[in-house]
Amino acid sequence: MVHLHIFFFLATLASSLEASQIPLTDRTPLSIPLLGYGTWQLDHSNVSEAVSSALQTGYRHIDCAAAYRNERDVGKGIAPGLAAANLTRGDIWVTSKLWNDHHQPDRVEQGLDQTLSDLDVDYLDLFLMHWPVASSPLTGQTYEDYVDTWQAMEALLQTNKVRHIGISNFSPHQLNRLLLNAKIRPFAHQMELHPYLQQRPWIQWHRTNQIHTTAYSPLGNSNPIYGSPEHPGAIPALLDNNIIKGIADLRGCTAAQVVLAWGMKRGTSVIPKSSHASRIVENYEALMCELDEEDFGTVDGLQERFVRRFNDPSESWGVELFEGLDGV
Repeated sequence: MVHLHIFFFLATLASSLEASQIPLTDRTPLSIPLLGYGTWQLDHSNVSEAVSSALQTGYRHIDCAAAYRNERDVGKGIAPGLAAANLTRGDIWVTSKLWNDHHQPDRVEQGLDQTLSDLDVDYLDLFLMHWPVASSPLTGQTYEDYVDTWQAMEALLQTNKVRHIGISNFSPHQLNRLLLNAKIRPFAHQMELHPYLQQRPWIQWHRTNQIHTTAYSPLGNSNPIYGSPEHPGAIPALLDNNIIKGIADLRGCTAAQVVLAWGMKRGTSVIPKSSHASRIVENYEALMCELDEEDFGTVDGLQERFVRRFNDPSESWGVELFEGLDGV
């Protein structure tokens, strides 16, 4: 469970740090849209078409990462998508992430430059540290490392290449250490969030301290990489959960739309991914799925029965992650 006393100490640190991060004064600041389009594990055969389709459908937030190894294809979808939707680069929010093999301070800007080149954009709205973990570019050995990396990322705000910087997958202890050594607090923290991993106190702490939260894997174990719900010990597939399906029937929405609407109602941005045009539209229409307070509370209640973190590379990396958080 979350250690609440850590949050009180973190709050003092966060309030003392500089918040403003928008150095691109010649551009009108854009707020992060609550609904984004995720690009993790997109089918390599149609990444560009899917990204273009998402922009034409109405998405104005694209979430990327160097580790996804598809940023060139994503970039090839952004330009035609903007043109077809009669948009400019300034109309959309683009997030990417620094991978573990570029944590060394002299490699941080190199990592950003490669992402900008691959995406074919001249700046990012948000650049995240993907994990509080570094890997040696020579040996591949992984180890906990993020303070020097963050300080190098702070310097990026003076380059006109990023508007905001943030983090992903940090524990309270790790965020505490980062804040102790930071001049600028993170704009956003991206983490696994869904009805089976709600992390309510952790989310509330971020809200109080004006650090935006983004939910990756917002549809929970609907992603096959997290294993089959048929396996012994598995919990029901989130989108097949009878409680979710019941709300969907009541509100005239799909199960996915209910889950995404719940996430956005919490104030978190959500970044579902799909390579299929029909699912891209379905997920986008979560914006029209209206949940009342009873629906919201019913979904909240799922954590009383199911708590599961699906993405945890602690063992394979030999690094302790998510200390003090739910689902560990």
